[in-house]
Amino acid sequence: MKSLWNNFKVAFAMFSKIPMPRADWTKENMKYMFCFFPFIGTVIGGLTMLVAYLGLRFGYQPGFVTAVLVLVPVFVTGGIHVDGLLDTSDALSSWQERSRRLEILKDSHAGAFAVITAAVYFIAWYGAYSQLFNGAENMRVIGILSLGFMVSRCLSGIGVITFPKAKADGTVAEFSRNSSDVLSRNVLIVYLVLLAAGMILIRPVWGSLAFVGALLIFWYYHHIAMKYFGGTTGDISGFFLCICEVGMALILAVVSNFLRRRVWK
Repeated sequence: MKSLWNNFKVAFAMFSKIPMPRADWTKENMKYMFCFFPFIGTVIGGLTMLVAYLGLRFGYQPGFVTAVLVLVPVFVTGGIHVDGLLDTSDALSSWQERSRRLEILKDSHAGAFAVITAAVYFIAWYGAYSQLFNGAENMRVIGILSLGFMVSRCLSGIGVITFPKAKADGTVAEFSRNSSDVLSRNVLIVYLVLLAAGMILIRPVWGSLAFVGALLIFWYYHHIAMKYFGGTTGDISGFFLCICEVGMALILAVVSNFLRRRVWK
């Protein structure tokens, strides 16, 4: 039981800014770390629902609430995955050979394409939430997105465990070596099945579209990881997580228009 608690602490210490009691980063304390990775998404989803509810309850201006909703994942994670999004965007935009792309991933400087990607990413989030946060009837759609923060982390964890590693000495390779791959993968798959059921129960069509969208983005993640980098890394995994979440948000934003028109109830 103590080992599981330590794995929980290591997962939150690594992938979030939520204060945690100290735990040694030993192999035993990282063995089941990915089993707890999706629960950071639970925190983000819970805060997202809370902010949306309070915004409606107390009548805050939609623009203000939308801005807070966009920043919730950044506040919880410290932007660790956005950093991967920007680094990977720079590497993909370089059109260099594979070894050079991997070097760009390690470069701490942000290039022009990283800046452009950051702008597009946050504008896309703002636009999606502007469409979703327009009345109490869309709270259930925001609920689907809140579960999506767990879905993205389940898929990201599965990718880290099962995809080839682009670098044998990278952080992802180290995490994979220390984790119990088969058990962690199976636990994440069980989570995914339960989350898919939850999303579909909230709104069958909307939940199905969001979940299928996440799976398609996961396929795209595997494609670019293998084609351009020869495997995954921590940065590429963060890239996937970001585009998966904003992708689900945009899908829900588009179909939510039908909700107001009373189509596809």
